Amino acid sequence: MANQKNEGEGNKTAARHYNKDQQAFVKSGQVQQAAHEAEQALDGAEGNELREAEEKGRAKSKGENAADYAKKKSS
Repeated sequence: MANQKNEGEGNKTAARHYNKDQQAFVKSGQVQQAAHEAEQALDGAEGNELREAEEKGRAKSKGENAADYAKKKSS
């Protein structure tokens, strides 16, 4: 990592790696299992802690993405 070039605001290389990893995860067929595990975690003993962490993250957010909010309401 010490040899990494500073790409300024918005590291395109990191974004490319992230996107590649996300696509690989989706193609792996593990999304449904991960979603099920997340749902169980929310319903389980750590549910309150997870919801509190989400609230802390939202508190630092600039707000909801309107497109994401529309998706949530329609599901």
